[in-house]
Amino acid sequence: MSSDRVDYIAPWWIYWLHNFPHINLRFHTIDKSFQPEDENYQQSLIFLGCVAAAGLGLNLLCLAIYLSFLCCWRRDEDEESKKPNSCCVTWSAVAAGLLTCIAVGVGFYGNSETNDGVYQLTYSLYNANNSLGGVDSLVTDTMGNMRTGLQQHLARLDEIFATRGDYVQTLRFMQQMADNVIKQLLGLPELEEAKVDLASVADLTSKIEYYRWLTYLLLLILDLIICLLACLGLAKQSRWLLTTMMVFGVLTLILSWTSLGADLATAVGTSDFCVSPDKFIMSQTKGVITADIVHYYLYCNQTLSNPFQQPLTTFQRSLTTMQIQIQGLLHFAVPLFPTAERDLLGIQHLLNSSETSLHQLTALLDCRGLNKDYLDAMVGVCYDGVEGVMYLSLFSILAASAFTVMLCAIPRSLRQIASRERDYDDIDEEDPFNPRARRMGSQSANHTNMHSFCSYSSSMGSQASLHPPAPTVSNNAPMSEYMNQTALFGGNPRYENVPLIGRGSPPPSYSPTMRATYLSMTEEQNRHLGSDFQA
Repeated sequence: MSSDRVDYIAPWWIYWLHNFPHINLRFHTIDKSFQPEDENYQQSLIFLGCVAAAGLGLNLLCLAIYLSFLCCWRRDEDEESKKPNSCCVTWSAVAAGLLTCIAVGVGFYGNSETNDGVYQLTYSLYNANNSLGGVDSLVTDTMGNMRTGLQQHLARLDEIFATRGDYVQTLRFMQQMADNVIKQLLGLPELEEAKVDLASVADLTSKIEYYRWLTYLLLLILDLIICLLACLGLAKQSRWLLTTMMVFGVLTLILSWTSLGADLATAVGTSDFCVSPDKFIMSQTKGVITADIVHYYLYCNQTLSNPFQQPLTTFQRSLTTMQIQIQGLLHFAVPLFPTAERDLLGIQHLLNSSETSLHQLTALLDCRGLNKDYLDAMVGVCYDGVEGVMYLSLFSILAASAFTVMLCAIPRSLRQIASRERDYDDIDEEDPFNPRARRMGSQSANHTNMHSFCSYSSSMGSQASLHPPAPTVSNNAPMSEYMNQTALFGGNPRYENVPLIGRGSPPPSYSPTMRATYLSMTEEQNRHLGSDFQA
């Protein structure tokens, strides 16, 4: 950027992004100048997208290794090991939810900032296009008035003043002044092509920005919905919902890395332009507009001379001379030729209109208007636009991290759900501690003769002071034998030693393995005690 520019100063993040390594696909370092038509420069931006693609591949590889390890890792989990895993899944879901909320907030802010910057750019382009269109319209109208309207009036006056050579000479002089005005207007640069270029650029930019803004809005909403549904699936322990969200999580992870690559390439390319925008604009306008005119509008310095000053001054002098000649003819020729008054007043009106157009043209050709549009466009692109793209890049990183954590938590939750279902299917239907068996037992309580025992103790007295209820006839042989053996060897039976079968309050944990072990030990003890009693 030139040293005499004081109005536009690129922010620090522009230089930071501009200093990113520019490497083509052959891994050669290239020039950092903004050259969008150069093949090597295009490859350097594509290389940044490839870096994001490599990050996506590494992320998916780590997830695949983690899932493979989780599937191959088989170990029996007891109650103590289940609690930490449940806490791990819970905290992973909380972390993923927080990261997603932060990412969505950052994404909305970045999307809004980028849209504001692009809107300011397109507004400045349309405003500059209107200014150039106004210049072109004024030049065209003035030249048309001089070529058609003035020529018709002068032709009729030439017939009226045919007998007066001095008046005819005055008309010839006015014709020369009109030709001089047309010549000066033709010397102005042709702005029609530049106007068309600005209009096409503004239209294309607006269209691209609309679809970009809508795409990011849908991506933000999609991330938020997937996160909410994943948390709902974890809370409801829904296998199909978690599986579906896992598939969508992988898709969103790919979209996040893709958007990161696009944002990174866009930010670096725009920063290369914002470091030296004047150089690129002058190279693009070469052959369309002269360099001194472009330099005049880009810098708009008081030390720079207006390239339109000479033709505008000549235009003004010619109009003034013609006004003086018309005033003289109105004063001296009208009394002699009354029919000439109408044409002379028509020429005077035409000259007044041309002078008004001259003042408007001078104001439009002044550098301050177009230079302000240029600076507004640069501020919109290089400040708000690039800043918004940086926030969108941060959103992509946070979203990728959040969905990586989510994809790590969902398989663990699915494994816990499968483990619970497997444990539930392993419960014995005849187990009295099975909730289903207990419900069936309570429904058939009126058809059984066995009464439930209760365990109670007293802080006063001895075991002999406990008076159990009278023994009842029961179909449960092991229970009767156990009670008889207890009464034989220990006196009154202790109800704390009564087998767990038939008690009203089962222990909190009772697995089929424990029940089988207990029954086998009870049968062996019964056989041993029975043989001793017979002896």
